[in-house]
Amino acid sequence: MQISLSTWMMTAFIIFLILGVWKIYAFLPTKQLADDDKTQEAQIELMRLILKVIEEKRGDLTTKELFFLVQEDKEFDGALFWRFNHNRLNQLLNSYYARNPNASCVKDIYKENNA
Repeated sequence: MQISLSTWMMTAFIIFLILGVWKIYAFLPTKQLADDDKTQEAQIELMRLILKVIEEKRGDLTTKELFFLVQEDKEFDGALFWRFNHNRLNQLLNSYYARNPNASCVKDIYKENNA
């Protein structure tokens, strides 16, 4: 029995398609990385730390001062939050302002949490 050229080509296509899909699947990350600071838990921890620093300083600080004080706090995990920068702080504060419309600055956050 003789197999046609198109059958050989279809067989090779299917084999290489299966190998290609397996190769893509094998290299996709399937588990969470230890230093992934974009998870919900890491976001909550970082926001808790920001609120703690605001509480300690009674809200009398700028975002730049807040950024440095958060980094200097003893609970700040530099290995986990290695990508933390001033822009990330602003994003977290903006998300807090969006969830709490009565707050529009660091002082308002302090007043809202102590009301």
